[in-house]
Amino acid sequence: MTISRFEVVVVGGGPAGLTAAIALAGAGIATGLVAKSRTDPDHRTSALLAGSVTALDTLGVWQRCQAHAAPLRVLRLVDDTGRLVRAPEVSFAAREIGLDAFGHNIENRLLIAALEARARELPNLARLEDEAATVAIEDDRVTIGCKSGVALSARLAIGADGRHSMCRAAAGIDVQRRAYPQTALTLNLSHAREHHDASTEFHAATGPFTLVPLPGRRSSLVFVVDPAEAACLAALTDAEIAAEIERRSHSILGKIAVEPGRGVFPLVAETADRFAARRVALIGEAAHVVAPIGAQGLNLGLRDAATIAELVVAAHRAGQDVGDVTERHDAMRRADITGRTLAVDILNRSLLSDFLPLQGARGLGLFLMRHVGPLRRSVMREGVAPLASQPRLMRGEAL
Repeated sequence: MTISRFEVVVVGGGPAGLTAAIALAGAGIATGLVAKSRTDPDHRTSALLAGSVTALDTLGVWQRCQAHAAPLRVLRLVDDTGRLVRAPEVSFAAREIGLDAFGHNIENRLLIAALEARARELPNLARLEDEAATVAIEDDRVTIGCKSGVALSARLAIGADGRHSMCRAAAGIDVQRRAYPQTALTLNLSHAREHHDASTEFHAATGPFTLVPLPGRRSSLVFVVDPAEAACLAALTDAEIAAEIERRSHSILGKIAVEPGRGVFPLVAETADRFAARRVALIGEAAHVVAPIGAQGLNLGLRDAATIAELVVAAHRAGQDVGDVTERHDAMRRADITGRTLAVDILNRSLLSDFLPLQGARGLGLFLMRHVGPLRRSVMREGVAPLASQPRLMRGEAL
C-alpha cells in the first residue's frame, strides 16, 4: 500500500472541511484532503454571518463568490402562530450595531466552487478525489485508508465527514441525538417584489417559515412543518406550491415562482460528546447538527474550522506535535456549540409547545428586544460575533 505523509489530513470536502484545509495549507502546513467532488446538484443556500464572511475574505475565498451573494441587512421575526398569546413583530437592522449587513446568503454550489478554486492554488494542499474507507489511530499518527487503496498518514486527522463520521467513530466519540416531529422543505424561488435585503422569519405553530434574500428578485426558503404536511407539500406541482408559499408569506414578495430542486430533510439535533480525541478533531456536522433555524449550522462549522486551524498553526510553529491540540480544541469549542445548540432547541420547542407560560415567556422576550435598544443590540452583536468564540480568522487576522 502506498502511504503519503502529511502534517494534517482533512476528511471531507464540504465548506467546513475545505475552509480548514485552505487555512492550514495557506499557513504552510503540509495538508492532505480526502474528498470526492459532488456530482449531484445542491440547490441549498447558506446564510453566512459577518464573521464567516470575514474569515473567507481573509483566506482569499470571498472575492470569488461575493457577486453571487445577497447581503442580509434586516432580519424580521413575525409571529404567525395564530395563538392566543402572540409575540410582537421584531426587526433587527445591521446598521444599529455599525454593520453594513449581518452577513450574506449564497447558494452552496457557488460557495463550494469558490472554496475549491482557492484550494487548487495552494502548493501545500494535496487533494485526493477519493472516499475514506478506514481510519486507524496509533500513538503518534492517524492513517486514512481510501477506497482506491491509497493511504494518507498524518499527526492529526480533521473529521469533516458529516453526521455519519467515520473519524468520530474511530476516535470512540459518541453522539447525543434528538429527533424533532418536524421536516424541513427547502427550495429557491423568484418573486415579483423586491426583498430589500431583508430576511423574514414567520414563526408558525409547526416551525419557522423563513425567506432569505438571494441576488435580484430571488430568495431561498426554509419551510418547517410536520412530516405529514411536508409529504403533501413536496407532492404539489410548482404552481400549487408557489401559491401556498405566497399565501403563507402574506404576499410580502408578491407573485412567487419556484425554481427546480426541492430538498426534504427530517429535523434532528446531534452533538458529539467530545469535539476532539485521540488525534482526531471534529468540525461541522461531524461535531454537531442543529435545526435550520437562525443560520447557526454552517457558521458553527466554519468557527470549528478556524479554531482547529489556529491551534494547529500555533503548535507547528512552536515545534510541537500538532496531534496534541485535541484537548484545547474540545475546550475552546464547547461553550459556543453548546450555547448555540441549546438556544436553537429552546426556540424551536417554544414554537411547538401549547404551554401558555412558555408562549408568554417567548412573547415577553421578543417584546423586550423590540422596545429595549441596549438589549436588542446586545443580542444582535452576540448573534453575529459570539463572545465565546472569535478565532483569529473571524477577526480578519491571517494565521
